[in-house]
Amino acid sequence: MSERKYRQHGYQDDDRDRARQPDRDRRPPQEPGAPAATRRLSSEGARNPNLMGFHEVVKCAGCGAPVEPDILSRSTCARCGQALHACAQCAHFNTSATFECTRTIPARISPKDAANDCTLFAVRASWERETSSKVAPSGVSSAQKAFDDLFKL
Repeated sequence: MSERKYRQHGYQDDDRDRARQPDRDRRPPQEPGAPAATRRLSSEGARNPNLMGFHEVVKCAGCGAPVEPDILSRSTCARCGQALHACAQCAHFNTSATFECTRTIPARISPKDAANDCTLFAVRASWERETSSKVAPSGVSSAQKAFDDLFKL
């Protein structure tokens, strides 16, 4: 009989106490061949989950309306009329950097929302999830068309 109160196995066990305990933690030897991860896969292979798609979007810095990514030197937003070839629309625009630009420029360009001819201009684009269903040119979504086709006679 043990002199310990609860007979729990722990750091005070002797080697002889451990020898009497059954080997519960012993694992069977691994099979030779491919790694375990490849053995678990089915013959069809890994399934590709149905994830939402992403697309690149260029938006106006003034109103947030989507605009075409091909911005010319005198392009303006169709919704608000703000110049698109401006520092506020540039990927290098940073209010905490010198002259508010992450690139080295010789002089500060002001105002930041007015059109300019900066040679370092790069369109600021962002990635967004495609959350809306695709709409056919007739104005009917593909899901609605599939539902209607299901009950056609």
